[in-house]
Amino acid sequence: MHRVIEQIRGLGCRAGVAINPHTPVSLLEEIITEVELINVMSVNPGFGGQKFIENTYGKVVRLKNLIIQKHSPALIEIDGGVNGENAASLVAAGADVLVAGNFVFSSPAPIRTIAGLKTQ
Repeated sequence: MHRVIEQIRGLGCRAGVAINPHTPVSLLEEIITEVELINVMSVNPGFGGQKFIENTYGKVVRLKNLIIQKHSPALIEIDGGVNGENAASLVAAGADVLVAGNFVFSSPAPIRTIAGLKTQ
């Protein structure tokens, strides 16, 4: 992972890392200061509409603490199962970016749905 991040940054680009629901935050300790984004998958990758995995909240708190401790510039992005019921709690836990694909695109009023997420 470190070598790929160096290659990406060497090309003048920002680097990010995605972790699956059951990947421990501790695996990011050595590279956390070298990335600008951590995408935390809150469902198992594969298809939209899956149920949000509840242990994501604790993972976000641990990740935010690691970012603060290491003085990392990384943002925390949550992808999977994000909706109007969990968005505010995810932001309160430390998330910076929310991906709410199925919640928005299956809504009869997507623009209103997005506006509702922004107010949380």
